[in-house]
Amino acid sequence: MLPAQFDYSVAQTVDEAISLLQKYGDDAKLLAGGHSLLPIMKLRLAQPRHLVDISRIPGLRGVRREGDVLVIGALTTHYELETSSLLQAHCPLVSQTAREVGDTQVRNRGTIGGIVAHADPAADYPAMVLALEAQLSVAGPRGTRTVSALDFFHGFYTTDLAPDEILTEVRVPVLGPGTGTAYGKWTRRACDFAVVGGAAAVGVAGGPIRRAAVALTGVGDKAVRASAVEQALSGRPATESSLREAAQLAAEGLEPPDDLNASADFRRHLARVMTRRVLEKALQSAMSR
Repeated sequence: MLPAQFDYSVAQTVDEAISLLQKYGDDAKLLAGGHSLLPIMKLRLAQPRHLVDISRIPGLRGVRREGDVLVIGALTTHYELETSSLLQAHCPLVSQTAREVGDTQVRNRGTIGGIVAHADPAADYPAMVLALEAQLSVAGPRGTRTVSALDFFHGFYTTDLAPDEILTEVRVPVLGPGTGTAYGKWTRRACDFAVVGGAAAVGVAGGPIRRAAVALTGVGDKAVRASAVEQALSGRPATESSLREAAQLAAEGLEPPDDLNASADFRRHLARVMTRRVLEKALQSAMSR
């Protein structure tokens, strides 16, 4: 099916893009890589009357370090994240997650900003930014602001972004020695969205677990932190048995969907399994850093 008819503008600056969003209001949608928006337009699930192409705006692409923070431009592609030496060395969870996104075409065209702003409840990056407690930079007609990933996702395809605002940067921490990370997901077919996916960051200091962050995707109307797991691991010995016991708490408080891909009960089971797997990988990584 072809999309409904629409008009098209190319923004050269962030301010121009914001002005176009204000001009066209609810009739406008931003276009970056297009791998989230165009498929739903072809299905006529979205019928914007005006597309604002932001893919050519300079300064919104690439990874740089600012002190203890890595700044990722919203237009940075999944492939660029996967292969970034800065991310691999200092915040590997981003590269690990990017490697699991879609297929080669998607990874070379799709952008981190597009996925985060789209907020698909089964997408990969929302779990990653939650586990890292990333800070998201947002620009709009009222200026710029920073939103914690913990506050950004409101629900099904709904975020803290106002209709006339643009996500410009994702800021993630530089992870020091003794912190390991992992991302993994269970899918029905290669390159699919997650039926259930998990991101983990585990910090050890030559003894007990000093910090554990776990986030899950595919388990509700948005990605969530597995707080019961995190609390159970705090101060516990850095052993596989500790991880297995804590992972059993991963389904606490979840209300996963029951659909053609998986039943709610199977998703709860997968939440426990994927949590255990990513925690074990993250712990192994932490011991070698």
